Amino acid sequence: MTSKSVKTLGIFRTPTIFEKGIGALLPAAYQKFYKEWKETSPTAVHYIPEEGKWRRDEITGEVKPIQNIPIPLIWPKEHNNQLWGGEGIVQGFQVRGKYKRRVPHFWVPFLRRSVVYSEILNKYMSVVVTDRAISLINAHYGFDHYLLKTPACDLKSLLALRLKRKILTELLHDCPAYEKDSAKQNQVLTEYGKYLSTYTPEEIEWYGYTYPEACKKMQAIIAEKNKPVPLKHIYRAQLLEKLKAGQETTNDGDIQDSESTATTWLQKINPFGKKQET
Repeated sequence: MTSKSVKTLGIFRTPTIFEKGIGALLPAAYQKFYKEWKETSPTAVHYIPEEGKWRRDEITGEVKPIQNIPIPLIWPKEHNNQLWGGEGIVQGFQVRGKYKRRVPHFWVPFLRRSVVYSEILNKYMSVVVTDRAISLINAHYGFDHYLLKTPACDLKSLLALRLKRKILTELLHDCPAYEKDSAKQNQVLTEYGKYLSTYTPEEIEWYGYTYPEACKKMQAIIAEKNKPVPLKHIYRAQLLEKLKAGQETTNDGDIQDSESTATTWLQKINPFGKKQET
């Protein structure tokens, strides 16, 4: 195959989800979140990455390139309603004896139910967490700091992402949970308000949605903009404008005074009205 044919084949690339269908209409704010969530490399949890680009073998002296290949993880549906702190299920093989064959094995994070407190929302929440998630919350000195400092690729679960969107929205609206306590409200805004500089209001609005949810949201916005208006509403508005101007257009196209027209209608409808003298 010649280089010319290779270049020709390179034109027919597969379009991304943001280049076709309703995805092409999604705003840049959602695309930024999606890249942070799905396309950014998460922090290494189940292996220790080596630093540098090259490694010399101590015995043979051979120089080899360093390849930090992430361990494939399994994410069940249940993890979207829990906080795993970046951990996942590892699938592999386990050797249970010197003269025994290896057997398939799954390493599952240890889960427990615990209570976390959000100072911004002023709420206690009962959630299923891992030991690493609890350690990260303590290391960040609070649940709110942990969510606001951690990127979407490390939070991973939909529960964590939605809570982060809710917390950012509350900060954007000056923490309505402390509406009656101005001193506490100022304290919370002073401590957590710095995180708003990282996001725009539009990015906060689109943060934490899955791709199908974002498409449905976009379809609802488009449907609301293109919502048809009944003709009776248009005609009513036109009639009110003409009445305010003191004029009304008749079927013959003549312009009559609105007050005299209204009086004529009342005389026709009211059977007890005085008849005009002939």
